[in-house]
Amino acid sequence: MFNKILGWLTFIITMTALYLVFMWVPNERIMGPVQKIFYFHVSSAWIGFFAFLVVFIAGLAYLFTRDNKWDTIGVSSAQIGVMFTTIVLITGPIWAKPSWNTWWTWDPRLTTTLVLWFLYLAYLMIRSSIHEEEKKARFSAIFGIIAFIDVPIVWFSIRWWRTIHPVVVDSSGFAMSPKMFTTLMVSLLAFTFLYFYLLTNTMKLEKMRAEVAGLKERLRNS
Repeated sequence: MFNKILGWLTFIITMTALYLVFMWVPNERIMGPVQKIFYFHVSSAWIGFFAFLVVFIAGLAYLFTRDNKWDTIGVSSAQIGVMFTTIVLITGPIWAKPSWNTWWTWDPRLTTTLVLWFLYLAYLMIRSSIHEEEKKARFSAIFGIIAFIDVPIVWFSIRWWRTIHPVVVDSSGFAMSPKMFTTLMVSLLAFTFLYFYLLTNTMKLEKMRAEVAGLKERLRNS
């Protein structure tokens, strides 16, 4: 029942966000319609960061409790984080080409985001290469904690190094018009609801996978 309600709420908020992006908020004065990618790009980045934060917290919780629930949460969130970071890496160049006349530069934020994507791909590959469940969960927790170090590096990269990325949030707040700010906040809310909807469903799949793996192990030992 909860999952069904969450699904409907996600759908409603997502439809609202799409209406605001394509119908309500005006085009940016210089970049025009292509700037609307901003709302998907930033929201995807937010969910990627948040998902990897959950992996970090779940990793710590697993190491302290050895409860497989935290391992399930960690791997489920990592899969979602990789998916949304992939969206960030795709939408970024699409936005960059008409804005900066280039698809890709080794800009500090672009480079650190690409490293982040590779780190969590490695996290998933490590899991697929280890068959012992306890060892898999332990290695994944440790790797997820270490990999999270790159998240604050990505966030602060535009402040630490010279970069072509604009600073959207500064000491005075969000550097955008009220309509753009409202649209961005609704988009962030929609993507956040989408994250939790995907997380609940991915966790169900991971639990089923673990049950099947356990059943196969018992059959081999019988």
